[in-house]
Amino acid sequence: MASKMFFGEFEHNLDAKGRLIIPAKFRELLGPDFVITRGMDGCLFGYPPARWSTLQAQLDELPLTKKDARAFVRFFYAAAAECELDKQGRIMIPAPLRQFAKLEKKCVIVGVSDRFEIWSAEKWQTFETETAANFDDLAENLIDF
Repeated sequence: MASKMFFGEFEHNLDAKGRLIIPAKFRELLGPDFVITRGMDGCLFGYPPARWSTLQAQLDELPLTKKDARAFVRFFYAAAAECELDKQGRIMIPAPLRQFAKLEKKCVIVGVSDRFEIWSAEKWQTFETETAANFDDLAENLIDF
């Protein structure tokens, strides 16, 4: 089962044209094309086609009459981009997504079960440091190991 999910942490540099290498083990799960969009906490989320379809169905169920639902769906979809891997295993990250996630040079690609995330190295370091300090409390509040 572990082979069907995204996990691990990888560092790659964004090149001058806005291209980023996607880790080989993630490419196997993604196939030739997939979707990236704005994520939570200032990172980007990447979804394989099947997971994107499931997520799309869930978002379609949100009530159109609720302002928060409209705002979330609009913001989430507006920046979504279909990506294709080039022969070197890179994707072109559109400028609006690079700006949203503050991606400049050093990036961290993180596997998170059914998706992957793309972080600026600086933001990831801050997140990792803050989360490490609270990890025991988070676990206690969320999971009964």
